[in-house]
Amino acid sequence: MSRSTLGADFLVIGSGVAGLRAALDLCRVGRVIVLTKGHPLQSNSIFAQGGVAVALSEEDDVAIHLTDTVKAGCGLCRRDAVRVLVEEGPDRIQELIRWGAKFDKTGGKFAFAREAAHSRSRILRARGDATGNEMVRVLMTQAARQKRIVRLDYHFTVDLVVEEGRCCGAVVLDEHSGEHFIIPAKAVVLSTGGAGQIFARTTNPPNATGDGMAMAFRAGAELQDMEFVQFHPTSLYLPSSPPFLLSEAMRGEGGQLRNNKGEAFMQRYHPLGVLAPRDIVARAIWAEMAATRARHVYLDVTHLGSSFVKRRFPTIYATCLRHDIDITEEWIPVSPSAHYMMGGVATDINGATTLPGLFAAGEVACSGVHGANRLASNSLLEGLVFGMRAGTAAVAGASRRSMPDLSHHVERLRSGRFERLEDAEKIRSSLRRTMWGQVGLVRSRESLVRATAQLARWEQMVSRSFAGRAELEVKNMVQVAHCVAEAALWRENSVGAHYRSDFPGTKRPGWKQHSQLYSGIRITRRPDSKTQGRVVALRIPKTG
Repeated sequence: MSRSTLGADFLVIGSGVAGLRAALDLCRVGRVIVLTKGHPLQSNSIFAQGGVAVALSEEDDVAIHLTDTVKAGCGLCRRDAVRVLVEEGPDRIQELIRWGAKFDKTGGKFAFAREAAHSRSRILRARGDATGNEMVRVLMTQAARQKRIVRLDYHFTVDLVVEEGRCCGAVVLDEHSGEHFIIPAKAVVLSTGGAGQIFARTTNPPNATGDGMAMAFRAGAELQDMEFVQFHPTSLYLPSSPPFLLSEAMRGEGGQLRNNKGEAFMQRYHPLGVLAPRDIVARAIWAEMAATRARHVYLDVTHLGSSFVKRRFPTIYATCLRHDIDITEEWIPVSPSAHYMMGGVATDINGATTLPGLFAAGEVACSGVHGANRLASNSLLEGLVFGMRAGTAAVAGASRRSMPDLSHHVERLRSGRFERLEDAEKIRSSLRRTMWGQVGLVRSRESLVRATAQLARWEQMVSRSFAGRAELEVKNMVQVAHCVAEAALWRENSVGAHYRSDFPGTKRPGWKQHSQLYSGIRITRRPDSKTQGRVVALRIPKTG
């Protein structure tokens, strides 16, 4: 495709569940370009194992699903957003089934599983533990049938283009040729996923570097609730290998957590034991590791039976076996890892951000569905529901707009100079270790002050234009990590996934407020804060 003719009515950045579902709605009225960083099968959605939560079983209804979601969110969910999720979710799943999705069945009926903090069995799964893969497969097949959808893989989005206060395209890097160019559009939908790679231990794939959050932040959009990062309790712990997610469904099916003495310990921390909310389980594991001076605990599924484990968790069984661990005979070494961002680009229930022309859906967005702690398996449903809503809203917002003239942006890009970032990989590694050690599962004022100071120094080093993907990713990681650390320093209470050891278990006045971050202004903090901030503005509203 010629660069001179490259343009679209709508631009979708990211090709996971949310992006593909948005594209399918957008293509009804115009031409859509879907941009994918790297290979199209590297999205977070692909790696989602556990399943998709939806109120379709005979024992369930949307009111119960809503109650469970709000309870897990620790009082910080937006009820209107949760209502949209649970009420529209069944239709989106039925639509996916009509398009060819094959969810597991038992005796001719869907096999609903239960995971932590769910009061009903409502988790649909596909091929045992490959639900995200199946959902993306169906959506990609459906998208391939649409002549108005054009996919550009191995195209990294560098920045959003803003003209007269409106988002109207993006600067894009062709990863093969190294060329930078601009794609104009009437509206842009962000669906770039999360930012797990800012932490040394994460279940996220290598491309989860917070690109969408960073570029939206630089363009002037609001970020919200960035302090809420969910740490999955059980990822495979092997010193020489990256963490691998061990689905919460393993505990839902009866798996037990044991310390290095062989003791089952979760009942000491919560009445629900291994089915307690994720943040409680993760911190319980952390406490056991500290108490026994161990680097991990164990997940035991040996008592569930070999044939059941192989059938129910085929991907996990095969992956662990490649690391010489037979989970039908051995306990699995596990420890927590960064897993999911509850915060992100602030949106309304239709995916509209605070920047006109820009919409967001999926993990990159903060619609308020998850509050302070995501209910297990709500994320894939969120991608479907809000992906469609973002597409519908983008169509409505662009219906009377003509294609923007971005010629002066093109000229500025052509005349611009790109710099090199020395020691990009060293900064990336140091950043990930800093975030894990100081802004991780257990935080304190002391650790957060150290982290924000270091991140501010790195921020200065990356505040330039870079040519390559690796350098651009480091720039995005630094900026997103800085936002997470600043928001965590501001929130002087423990709630949901955000735990401050200097404010343990406290809900001080104002705890229902949401952190809101904007670029370009000095930070405004509480009067009792002694630290100085820079780089971002953090405005605290009066209501929750």
